[in-house]
Amino acid sequence: MDIAAHSLPDRTGVLLMNTGTPAAPTAAALRPYLAEFLGDPRVIELPRWLWLPVLHLGILTTRPARSARLYARVWTPQGSPLLLTMRAVAETLQAELSASAGQEIPVAIGMRYGQPSIATALRELRERGVRRLLALPLFPQYSATTTAAVLDAVFAELRRWRWMPELRTISHYHTHPRYLAALAATVREAWAAHGRPERLLFSFHGLPRSYFLKGDPYYCECQRTAREVAAALGLAAGEWQVTFQSRFGPVEWLRPYTDEVLAEGGRAGQQGTHVICPGFALDCLETLDEIAHEGRRIYEGAGGQGFHYIPALNTRADHLAALADLARAHLAGWLDQPATPPPDPAWVAERRSSLGL
Repeated sequence: MDIAAHSLPDRTGVLLMNTGTPAAPTAAALRPYLAEFLGDPRVIELPRWLWLPVLHLGILTTRPARSARLYARVWTPQGSPLLLTMRAVAETLQAELSASAGQEIPVAIGMRYGQPSIATALRELRERGVRRLLALPLFPQYSATTTAAVLDAVFAELRRWRWMPELRTISHYHTHPRYLAALAATVREAWAAHGRPERLLFSFHGLPRSYFLKGDPYYCECQRTAREVAAALGLAAGEWQVTFQSRFGPVEWLRPYTDEVLAEGGRAGQQGTHVICPGFALDCLETLDEIAHEGRRIYEGAGGQGFHYIPALNTRADHLAALADLARAHLAGWLDQPATPPPDPAWVAERRSSLGL
């Protein structure tokens, strides 16, 4: 950091964070991405001496090619769908917060794994004069595997800085009223377009059961979100269900499993199943391929009819309004502080000269 930054106006900024995305849908790009992701002790809580040989000598020799084929099915001509949506969300959120605050509120995006990294985003905000920082993980429900993992990266970068910013963090927003209202609105729109189904599945990313038993609140927060949305929609007990997807490895994960529930529904001849994934703020591989593509294949292959995946909130206006409300609530007090004006350039030049700079 150049000493000239001392003369920048102090600003308030927001760091939006997500899990990440490979640079390309190729095995070569997936290998370092998966090594970083699956090598994180927050994600795989096994002793490093046991897990890392399995990862590097086994999993990373076969899984990158398989994952690359899946990513290729959702990749767009412009690149990663998750990264593109993140950029659009950040741009709109910056405009909304800046307009309401009457001053520029820089918003940067950082990925825990892959690029742009959280470290890169933090340095970008520093160069823009951010001295008051809100870290906002785009994970509505808290888990050590997601929220804590991205905050680890924030703290790891900031611990290397000489001049640290004021820092606030958001742990979760699984009961935020406007977030819940936006989810309910997407379901109602799906019903209007495709008819009301027999059953609505709330599919959340899975978690090893042992993590829950160790105290991770994720399972309870998923249940709370689903209950709130089901109540807003007036659903009876038999009309909705919480399930968990994306399990990995031989250990037991949170149940019931989404793929098994879809297969059971298909075999039962269900005439309508809609799936919403409230834990994913933005669409990504796990929603666009695992649910919209593979989930449909499993359900219809077992005999079910009327499958529909309800897209993530993405850049919906009600979602962006919810994120803006969430950010403003956590920025309380900071937004009342005007950006500190820079000192007189002549004075800065004189001070630099006197210091031999």
